[in-house]
Amino acid sequence: MMHLSAVKLLLLIAAVAAACGFSWPAATATTQVQLRPNGDDAVASCLPHERDALLAFKHGITSDNSSFLSSWRRRGKEDDCCRWRGIACSSQTGHVVKLDLGGSGLEGQISPSLLSLDQLEFLDLSDTYLQGANGSVPEFLASFNNLRHLDLSYMFFTGMFPLQLGNLTKLEYLNLSYAYSIMWGEVPHQLGNLSNLRYLDLSHIADTYAMDITWLAHLHFLEYLDMSYIDLSMAVADLPLVVNMIPHLRVLSLRNCSIPSANQTLTHMNLTKLEKLDLSMNYFGHPISSCWFWKITSIKSLSLSETYLDGPFPDALGGMTSLQELDFTNNANAVTMTIDLKNLCELENIWLDGSLLPVNIAEFLEKLPRCSSSPLNILSLSGNNMTGTLPKSIWQFNNLDTLDLSNNNISGDIAPGVQNLTRLVSLILNSNKLTGQIPKLPKSLQVLDISMNFLSGNLPSKFGAPRLTELILSNNRITGHVSGSICKLQDMYMLDLSNNFIEGELPCCVRMPNLTFLLVGNNRFSGEFPLCLQTLRSLAFLDLSRNKFNGALPMRIGDLESLRMLQLSHNMFSGDIPISITNLDRLQYLNLAGNNISGSIPRNLIKLTSMTLKRSPGMPEDWFEDIIDRYLPIELFSLVMKHQELKYGGVTVFDMVGIDLSLNDLTGEIPVEITSLDGLKNLNLSWNHFSGKIPEDIGSMKSLESLDLSRNNISDEMPSSMSDLTYLSSLDLSYNDLVGRIPQGIQLDTLYANNPSMYDENDGLCGPPLQSNCSGNTASKLGSRKRSTKDLEPMFFYFGLMSGYVVGLWVVFCATLFKRSCRVAYFRQANKLYNKAYVCAVVTLARLTRQATAN
Repeated sequence: MMHLSAVKLLLLIAAVAAACGFSWPAATATTQVQLRPNGDDAVASCLPHERDALLAFKHGITSDNSSFLSSWRRRGKEDDCCRWRGIACSSQTGHVVKLDLGGSGLEGQISPSLLSLDQLEFLDLSDTYLQGANGSVPEFLASFNNLRHLDLSYMFFTGMFPLQLGNLTKLEYLNLSYAYSIMWGEVPHQLGNLSNLRYLDLSHIADTYAMDITWLAHLHFLEYLDMSYIDLSMAVADLPLVVNMIPHLRVLSLRNCSIPSANQTLTHMNLTKLEKLDLSMNYFGHPISSCWFWKITSIKSLSLSETYLDGPFPDALGGMTSLQELDFTNNANAVTMTIDLKNLCELENIWLDGSLLPVNIAEFLEKLPRCSSSPLNILSLSGNNMTGTLPKSIWQFNNLDTLDLSNNNISGDIAPGVQNLTRLVSLILNSNKLTGQIPKLPKSLQVLDISMNFLSGNLPSKFGAPRLTELILSNNRITGHVSGSICKLQDMYMLDLSNNFIEGELPCCVRMPNLTFLLVGNNRFSGEFPLCLQTLRSLAFLDLSRNKFNGALPMRIGDLESLRMLQLSHNMFSGDIPISITNLDRLQYLNLAGNNISGSIPRNLIKLTSMTLKRSPGMPEDWFEDIIDRYLPIELFSLVMKHQELKYGGVTVFDMVGIDLSLNDLTGEIPVEITSLDGLKNLNLSWNHFSGKIPEDIGSMKSLESLDLSRNNISDEMPSSMSDLTYLSSLDLSYNDLVGRIPQGIQLDTLYANNPSMYDENDGLCGPPLQSNCSGNTASKLGSRKRSTKDLEPMFFYFGLMSGYVVGLWVVFCATLFKRSCRVAYFRQANKLYNKAYVCAVVTLARLTRQATAN
């Protein structure tokens, strides 16, 4: 045994290493053995029988994509296994004492040959696909009597929780976390035999529970305990009483453990070294002041998110002078901060999003630490219905890195003092009632989100923040032009200017090589499609909709290889659809509706693989989902379905797999190749001049939920395969020249019951559910009279719509003439309605003109 003072020294070194970001537990397994570094030519080389055992283990590996074991060979100097990657030996005996394969991604079997490594102290197989017999944790691991470090995290074991691990009585480090929803059963009380444990991580082992946790009290030296996501609802012992018997505990994490309450009382507190406590995602539902942990003044990090505690914070919080992080998010806005935190001079990060009762922002800020050098780094207070204006005092927290006051009711200007926050990286003020102009920003800023406010004035010619990566100004009242200086923001990957009054041409963005999101819809931009966009190979979301862009779409649009969403609807684009658009194999949503586009649909649609059930991998979805969920507005993309305009935003955009080419001048037949897009959920080709028949194999588009082919020149019979579209919830074939018997099917009958007009003006259709009998029925066609009626309908509709808007808006105008806030809202809404009606009227008028010329 090591001398007690040596143990204390090692623990001190480990604590310092942890504070500096190092993983201290990994070193504890070899503290008693002098390791021979790889390549050391000292005596005591690898023992032959241990080398053979390692080669036998390698023989059971079925996949080594990273060539991790490439050095494991019997040849020359490489014959010495102590030189092999992942191996460390004792410089005194030559025994293998360390086998570190963590993160190698190896696949195969864990061979029992490893039992020959009888002096093994360190074993790391984490983040691999290695398994024992039948996919379970190998029982022979319990025979490594000298093992001090065992890491089996992020592995795919099956079967019950391994009871035999309780035999490894010398273990100091045990990590079984993230055994991906396969390991199951009760956490065995035999783990209480591991009296030397200092680190125990059993978190995220799905389908695992504990009815008895008294064994934890035997782990007297335990410093780190994480049992997050293990069901502790049936534990018979009182949890605080048990953990209070582990005096050296520094980290305790019990997230989402179904712990019923935290309102116990401890007469004597032994947890004097506890630095991190995480009880998040447990539904307590009692006053926050009654919790058992408030007397632990050593706590540096306290996480209580989604615990639904209520009432005022206790006075004891003001005395936790070691506190560095307080996370109390998403607690149903049920608590109040009635105490001062001015003495918490170590407090760096505060997250109180969605937890506070309504309070004035200035009053709350007065309770924050006012130390000589406040270390406050993150202040996140979103979703608390805070009122009042931004006080100047907020700019005195000059160490702020992140300030999030979004989703509140804060009004007034953004004070110019914001530029004094020279370390500010992220400023998030969206969804408030802020007014005035965009202020000058600190040079350090990288993320600015001030969307969904009432900001006005011209877009700044210079933002003063050259490192901006995310600039989100949508849903304001910003006017003016976009200065070319914005293109100097070379790190930009998200630019959202949508839903404003910005006009003029969009400047070239070629200097933004990382631009991924470009959203400028619903403004007054004009000019042709910006040709420089063709060079932005990273562009994934492009929205130019509801502007005044014109001209033909460029042929090189197919060079945008990362494009997923392309929304160009309600502009004045003309010409053909470029055939190169079928090169966009990541494209899952295409909207060209409401333009003057003519010609036919490109036939090589099978190349749009992201619209099939076999989608291309594309970009990492977790990164995409995080960005989209945080920043993309709820009503970002629109889709006409069931004669309604549905809005998509946030992560729901991944549900949008569709094509909308409606309200154009497209001709020719619907290409049969379109039926290869079996992942397509929405297809809208209405209000065009398509002829020919519906593709026979349309029933193979199994994912279709909405199909609109109305108001075209489509003829012949409905394909019988249409009855195979079992997911279809909206169908419109009206105003065509279809003939013959309607296919039978429960889905089609249901659709007709919900929308009896879906076959209107197809006089040749017969049979149920229509009243016309098919016997002796001939396909009547109304010819030019019917077509002209159909073409005139939209003109009458939009004329009536515009007339109604004019009358109605003038009535509202008279009523709001003398109220400034109403005038602003009125003019903004009137402008939107005018733009929409104008585009529709121009499209329809152009179509009628061409029709009259052709006749």
